[in-house]
Amino acid sequence: AVFLAAAAGMRLGWSVISPGDRPRGQLLAERGRAVMSVAGGLVVVLLISGLIEALVTPSPLPTWARITVGVTAEIAFLAYVFHFGAKASRAGETGDIDDAPDVVPTA
Repeated sequence: AVFLAAAAGMRLGWSVISPGDRPRGQLLAERGRAVMSVAGGLVVVLLISGLIEALVTPSPLPTWARITVGVTAEIAFLAYVFHFGAKASRAGETGDIDDAPDVVPTA
């Protein structure tokens, strides 16, 4: 999660350093909106990591049980990222809130 946050920050920084043909302010605003969705997801990841560190690591559970909790959390995270990441990539989603529809689809 920390590396993803660093990558998001570097992406924002690179928008300022090398904006290409677009104005810096416009590019920074677009990338900033996209990075906010990453930051929101990282809040959840860090919350779960904190709960595991606070409750599982110091617990009297046997080592194999604590390792199982960690491996299960990692597999769940990777499955979530690859499943929904691939789905979003195929749909052409960018994470920019301005690209979101005004109406939420319902069943």
